[in-house]
Amino acid sequence: MPHRTRPLTALLVFTGLNVFMVSTITPVYDFVCFLPYWERRRERLRQEREAALTKGST
Repeated sequence: MPHRTRPLTALLVFTGLNVFMVSTITPVYDFVCFLPYWERRRERLRQEREAALTKGST
């Protein structure tokens, strides 16, 4: 082999990256999911659904 394998170092780096990614997913998820755009879109879709239901029932 041209280089030494370091399984413990690789394991520690892998675990560290996973810990970092797990700790940063919540703020990213909150930022993406609770943007005002999505809130407005959800409200507009709800209003359209209610309008279609009332129009269909009359």
